[in-house]
Amino acid sequence: MMKQELHEIYEKYSSDLYVFILRMCRSEQLAKDILQDTMLKAMTSADSFKGDCSVKTWLYTIARNIWYDQLKKAENRNQPLDSIPEPAVQESIEACFADKDTALRIHHLLHELDEPYREVFTLRVFAELRFADIAKVFGRTENWAGVTYYRAKQKLIELLKREGLL
Repeated sequence: MMKQELHEIYEKYSSDLYVFILRMCRSEQLAKDILQDTMLKAMTSADSFKGDCSVKTWLYTIARNIWYDQLKKAENRNQPLDSIPEPAVQESIEACFADKDTALRIHHLLHELDEPYREVFTLRVFAELRFADIAKVFGRTENWAGVTYYRAKQKLIELLKREGLL
């Protein structure tokens, strides 16, 4: 991608991306930092973007991975998780996120979901995209997005039960 294209991408997606990040980390300063890290990573790895997904999905994935890296670093340094804001949650499993250790474990369990379940769940819960928007991201129908989200949610519930978190 050319410098001009990257500037246009920033202009087009930075607001939505910031809201997505803020909902995950619940900290304005951390969200700003992750947004900047995301855009830097996008600039430095623009040549590796294959176009398998939309640019927005690609940026959301980068941001989400940077957030997960932040959580892992805090966990590895035995930093109190109180210093890392609790991620946004979906109402049906909201109680599980009350405990920060449990919330971190749920984020790890999300990585056990296969694609497209993980991405659809993330876009629906953390980015709060409508099924119609998710369908556009994947080039599928709105019904497909709804069914895939439901199945992802069921798989996550099974994982939570297996872990004794639900």
